[in-house]
Amino acid sequence: MADLEMQPITDDTSDGDRNTVLNYPNGSNDKSKLPLADSPFYDHRIESGFHQSTRTCCLKVRNAMLHNDWHKAGQYMASYFQAIEDTNVSVAQQHIEIIWKTGTDILHHLPNVTMENYNDFYEQMKLLGLNNYLLVSLEHSFHLMVNGQLEKARHQLSMAETWRHGRLSESQSQRVKLVQAYRSLLDYFTWCDKRENFSTAAALSTDEMAALDMETVYKKSTVNLKEILKNPGVWDPFILCYIEMLEHYQQHDEISKILEDYAYDESFPPNPNAHVYLYRHLKKTGAPEKKLRRVLKVLHDLVPSHELMPEYFTLLLRSEKEEDLRKALDVSLLMLDYACWKINLAAWTSLKAAIIKLKQQNVDNWKDVVGDSMASRRDWWPAFHFTHFHAKEDLTTDQALLKVKAWVCRLLFPGNKVYIVEWLSLKKTLPQKEPLPQKQPLPQMEPLHLEKTLPLKKTLPLIETLPLKKKRQTSKAIP
Repeated sequence: MADLEMQPITDDTSDGDRNTVLNYPNGSNDKSKLPLADSPFYDHRIESGFHQSTRTCCLKVRNAMLHNDWHKAGQYMASYFQAIEDTNVSVAQQHIEIIWKTGTDILHHLPNVTMENYNDFYEQMKLLGLNNYLLVSLEHSFHLMVNGQLEKARHQLSMAETWRHGRLSESQSQRVKLVQAYRSLLDYFTWCDKRENFSTAAALSTDEMAALDMETVYKKSTVNLKEILKNPGVWDPFILCYIEMLEHYQQHDEISKILEDYAYDESFPPNPNAHVYLYRHLKKTGAPEKKLRRVLKVLHDLVPSHELMPEYFTLLLRSEKEEDLRKALDVSLLMLDYACWKINLAAWTSLKAAIIKLKQQNVDNWKDVVGDSMASRRDWWPAFHFTHFHAKEDLTTDQALLKVKAWVCRLLFPGNKVYIVEWLSLKKTLPQKEPLPQKQPLPQMEPLHLEKTLPLKKTLPLIETLPLKKKRQTSKAIP
């Protein structure tokens, strides 16, 4: 395919069948037509020479990128800039967006590209595409942050925060809030640097001006972050920074309020991380177990296989209520429905503990309770957990897991003895450890018949008076 030449589409090509003719350089008359994807700016009207050259240049750029020929793609992209002179404003805006996204990709792959090249390109894109000014500024600041130029990135975000063009639309308002959020994130990094400089008590007591400067940065950052969290969305990176600053100043009540709003506000999309942050904060502050169970219950409904489910099981198992014990059984079974918990010893131990707890609490018809929970799993659990392959793997990796799974299999699937029989047979075939070398047996001695009432002090002389040394000498003489 590298020797193929792609000819541009001629004007006589029909609108319904837009194909590319491939000419083979070996002189053969074989030709094939391969369909190409429609160009995003393809128009059914008759193309002028300007539009045809623009479209051909775009195809050249695309083909060069597909063949990883980034140098040639950059050369074609330099010629493609003429597309922004289109008299149709909407079409010209589409060309500008193509130049921005495609040109950025080409810059990332070209060797020997300096930061000045990136800065010049982004500044040019800001001037050309005013509708995308905020997004281009955000991307420019991201590139500066990746390269460690935080001050320049903050300057770009500050300029974008105050930029306005015409009437402020709803989309522009949302983008301005996003710019403010990332600018506050950079303020958080500045606050972290200042905190490291004043980590000792001596520095805090001597340099009061620097401490006040640190508090000023904190207030400046938290004001915008607090406003951002009022808008529905997923703000995990920002809320973590906000919580860390509040913890430094010991504002635990404010943290609880923010995390509860972030987790339980119905206008926000379902976010498991929000409940994780709330649970960890409540656990750190010593909240009652009832409140912890309530938080983990919502997390369990969202992600039954979450890594915090063993802690939820432990909290349920501590309760003496029959309802909580049944819930603990369901939690352990749901964990084992997922492949990530298949070989986890804690998960299988939890299931065994839940069954034993139900039996010890004298729950009425505990076998029926377990059977109802296993009703939907009887068809596929044996193939998922209890096969010859699983027995072999468990025997070689973790024999404690094998023992627990055998106990569960014997209880839940009494008619299925594949796993139990297999692991018992495999256990016999394992190479036994070589016994330690034993010394040659000593001559048999008559057992000592001590009276039960004989005190211990009187038995010690009897042991000490045994002629042990002579016996050892005689044992060596035995062939």
